[in-house]
Amino acid sequence: MTDHPSSAADLGRGASRRPLPFLKGHGTENDFVIIPDPENAIELPPAAVAALCDRRAGLGADGVLHVVRSAAHPEARDLAGEAEWFMDYRNGDGSIAEMCGNGVRVFARYLQHAGHVGGGDLAVATRGGVKKVHIDKEGLVTVGMGRALLPEGDVTVTVDDRSWPARNVNMGNPHAVAFVADLAHAGRLLDPPPVAPADAYPQGVNVEFVVDRGPGHVGMRVHERGSGETRSCGTGACAVAVATARRDGADPTVTGTPVTYEIDVPGGRLSITERPDGEIEMTGPAVIVAQGEIDADWFAAIETVNP
Repeated sequence: MTDHPSSAADLGRGASRRPLPFLKGHGTENDFVIIPDPENAIELPPAAVAALCDRRAGLGADGVLHVVRSAAHPEARDLAGEAEWFMDYRNGDGSIAEMCGNGVRVFARYLQHAGHVGGGDLAVATRGGVKKVHIDKEGLVTVGMGRALLPEGDVTVTVDDRSWPARNVNMGNPHAVAFVADLAHAGRLLDPPPVAPADAYPQGVNVEFVVDRGPGHVGMRVHERGSGETRSCGTGACAVAVATARRDGADPTVTGTPVTYEIDVPGGRLSITERPDGEIEMTGPAVIVAQGEIDADWFAAIETVNP
């Protein structure tokens, strides 16, 4: 596939408007609109991202993967020597996020699909740092997710009349992990579950609800900050694995033994391993399902309707 980036001017001025190429992909059904834009020529204001992600009036997605060369993006230029490509990730409501684990896997699959990389090892720049990625011959993608931070302080998650203590885990983005008896207790997860104290997460938080399903095996549901409930969350699955390991009395950095958990999400299964050096690896599928062009007039009208 060949990229055909369009500038903001191309998209917004009368006869010069051109369609905007896009692809659609998912990782364990956490789905994304992919916008190839190597030279960072396309403006993606929050209203445009939200419109693209709208499941009735747009293409429908949990978020947008804006594919830019690191050297062309002001937030990633310093990382260009380590990673050629930058994942400029946007949540479904148009807000900017630090990282998206499933998004990195789909981003890497796109780079392979477009012929920018082959299989094997590559690096992807994100706002959460440079992520090491491996694409295997069976189609699974492994992402080095970095180390988890475990901020101090008690956190509580509440849904209706139930409350649970939650583990505060940061994977480059914030998570509150609560262990529950039944995933139905999480409720509808359309709105963010209340988390206390409020100042624990000044920029909002992803909230995971977790049940045990056997040794080294748990299930989860998640409310993703800026997107609502999603079918999967890669950083959330990593946070769940770390929180579960600590609950189970396992810390690979202390024992010297890696710990692996199989994490069932509504959209499939992810395998998460925490190594003795503290690095966390996530393995799962990534699929490109479609590609096409967004009508230039529709795209240009978004900012007129939503200035």
